[in-house]
Amino acid sequence: MTDIYEFLDTIEVSYERFDHPAVYTVSEAKKLSPKMDGASTKNLFLRDKKGIRHFLVIVPQDKQVDLKELSSILEASRLSFASPDRMKKYLGIEPGSVSILALVNDPKKTVEVFVDNELWNSETILCHPLVNTCTLAIPRDGIMQFLENTGHTLRLVEVPVK
Repeated sequence: MTDIYEFLDTIEVSYERFDHPAVYTVSEAKKLSPKMDGASTKNLFLRDKKGIRHFLVIVPQDKQVDLKELSSILEASRLSFASPDRMKKYLGIEPGSVSILALVNDPKKTVEVFVDNELWNSETILCHPLVNTCTLAIPRDGIMQFLENTGHTLRLVEVPVK
């Protein structure tokens, strides 16, 4: 697994680091994470019905996503959450640690990346550095620089709500 701090430093992406107890859900993150400037996220690692396509969908932390409508937008058959085994295989991480930074472990670029328009309007985005005991605040242009260096293309979408 790539040392994410070394990678970010090498490509000159600035970040502010906040350590905290392990968090597995948005509600735990709200309780246990320190006050940080930036947009808090919810990261959904999804797969299509046949398990051929995999998606990382990133939305504001309180957004309730309508997966049925999202399937239509992404032109994918019946989206569902990917298993921990798939998460490990495609992103190299454990449940609770999903973030855009896990794309560093996807050199084949098999994971498609979608970010909600509302979230992308934020100047700074909060994300886990491959573990759920820490959060990094990274400027939006740093996220773009990260994606350019991993070879991933971000697609902005209006993620539907329930």
